[in-house]
Amino acid sequence: MTTLVMAAQQQGGSSMGFLVMMVLIFVVMWFFMIRPQQKRQKEIRNFQNSIKAGTNVVTGGGVHGVVRRVILEKNAVEVEIARGVIITVDKNYVFASAEASQMQAK
Repeated sequence: MTTLVMAAQQQGGSSMGFLVMMVLIFVVMWFFMIRPQQKRQKEIRNFQNSIKAGTNVVTGGGVHGVVRRVILEKNAVEVEIARGVIITVDKNYVFASAEASQMQAK
């Protein structure tokens, strides 16, 4: 990076122009990459806080199921993945299923 600054100074360009360009690049990256990711994380967190029994979910490992019980003390949920098969999953690893997302969009 210092070589870029030295090259700009040797060519007669000001280092102020280089600094402005770097700030502009950061702002563009923030609008197109960081901001949408923060928004998505906020949506996921809101969904995780609103989970209740009967919600269709997908675990972080890709297992689809239906929430049968929310365990607030452990910050976990019991998910039924097949008839009679219930697993306990940490709430932070539970996401909205594609079907549930499509139903909410309608």
